[in-house]
Amino acid sequence: MNAARALAAVVVVTLAVAGPAQAKTKHVGTSFPAGFPVIVDASLGTPVLGFGSADGPVAHTPVVFVHGNNDTPYPTACNAGYGHMTDFADYLLAHGYRASELWGLGYQGDQCDLLADQTRRSAVGHTSLASVPDLRAFVHAVLAYTGAEQVDVVAHSLGGTITREWLRQDNAYGLVRNFVTIAGPHHGIINCSPSPLNYWQLAPFGGFTPSSAVCVELGATDTPFLAALNAGDETPGPTRYLTFRATDSDLVYISAPDGLFPAVPALDRDGDPTDFSRSPELAGARNIGLAGQSAYDPVAGSAHLGLWNSPEVWRTTLQFLRPSR
Repeated sequence: MNAARALAAVVVVTLAVAGPAQAKTKHVGTSFPAGFPVIVDASLGTPVLGFGSADGPVAHTPVVFVHGNNDTPYPTACNAGYGHMTDFADYLLAHGYRASELWGLGYQGDQCDLLADQTRRSAVGHTSLASVPDLRAFVHAVLAYTGAEQVDVVAHSLGGTITREWLRQDNAYGLVRNFVTIAGPHHGIINCSPSPLNYWQLAPFGGFTPSSAVCVELGATDTPFLAALNAGDETPGPTRYLTFRATDSDLVYISAPDGLFPAVPALDRDGDPTDFSRSPELAGARNIGLAGQSAYDPVAGSAHLGLWNSPEVWRTTLQFLRPSR
């Protein structure tokens, strides 16, 4: 496990997105506007992080960004290498959107609590179910604040299953016009097997043991959570769906090295051989597979993290969201 010990120093963990600090201005900001309600994180009991603006009238359908596990909407003191949701939002801002139409939800705080216990990364507070109340409250707050009737949702990794579970619980498909899910764990993750070669089980890597809360939820294709989420139509309602996945490497789904991350066996939480490589796809969606996405993660060199920063993903998402009036 020498490779695992070396990787522990990187502190870049599954279902998250990392990137280097950039010189560009974060035009969308790092706060909510005056009059936007304070939303309390259901797991932490503290106000959610995020961004939004009252700058200009709302003409486009507002876009709500939802990050992945262990991420933040912008860099924080305890998460300085993460938080590049704002880069994606800035791309839309530079291509016709107003700041008042771009909103980001940070549903796991500033991540400072992880410094005391890395296994919180796989604990109940980091499951999809735990963050549904946060997304529910946030979307309704954005609708009320902007006066819009619908939002578009752009989600990375765990944000994809959080969004789908909220839609399922509330039958809220009429509120979401377009849903873009990037590297989402819709059919399970590879990080939960009992194999001794699965270094994600180690405490410094988050403690993704078969019995951890995240693995009980996402560690096999047929967990109770995923069985309910995927029963019947995977793309219900009037919502339009777009998915992205990496085709060559992804530390969450593919048994191959992904940048700094060595491969783990293609096994589920029960130790059964399982191909998770197409987990991010949804039946009935427009599903796009991309190679070479590790180029967009200059910190860890991983495709899973790179997809969130990918110009191809940004450009295709912008095209998918249009027309947006």
